[in-house]
Amino acid sequence: MTYFTGEYQKFFNELTAKNNKTWFDANRKRYEEHVKRPFESFVNRMIELIAKEDPEVTISAKEAVFRLNRDIRFSKEKLPYKTHMAANISKEGRRSREWPGFYFQFAADGLRVGGGTYVVEPPTLLKIRRTIAREPAVFRKLVKAKSFAAKFGSLQGERNKLVPPEFKEAAANEPLIANKQFYFMAELDTDVILARDLDDRLMTYYRAGKDINDFLKRTIRST
Repeated sequence: MTYFTGEYQKFFNELTAKNNKTWFDANRKRYEEHVKRPFESFVNRMIELIAKEDPEVTISAKEAVFRLNRDIRFSKEKLPYKTHMAANISKEGRRSREWPGFYFQFAADGLRVGGGTYVVEPPTLLKIRRTIAREPAVFRKLVKAKSFAAKFGSLQGERNKLVPPEFKEAAANEPLIANKQFYFMAELDTDVILARDLDDRLMTYYRAGKDINDFLKRTIRST
């Protein structure tokens, strides 16, 4: 089935040009009909599919979907609305960007899909680095896997210029150990959102990143 129509992209094209509350209030019904409800329906479908492969995922779309309103309290950017819809599917949903999940955002100018751990707290970062140092061959095999490399290229994230002394030797052989984030992301063409098999297409990306996510989950759970 087709989840979205061209009205989804049209709404965000116009919102990009007229990002203010007056315009949004005048177009709220369009947002509800062509953006919010279709996106939540699609997220529920993705949760259904992912839950078959990860029984820990028991959330609803409301727990996965990020708000369209931007938090402008501490930001220099004062536009009130994001110009995309986004969701994070994991056992934690949108509440945690540290717990590895499957993230996607749909904008008028393209789609982004990915996963991994984005906001990594110091205790978790230490666990990940120690696991990579203990299991360099396992980690490298996951990063170099054909399906992962074909869909995402490699792991991304900000990197420390210096690493703690205990990781210097490991970092010489595995530079990714210096990362402060361990996420992966791919960009898809705009017209993909109109595909009848959009859910199946995104599931190929989910499966390509699943082994990396599972590695990170196991690491975070370790003591």
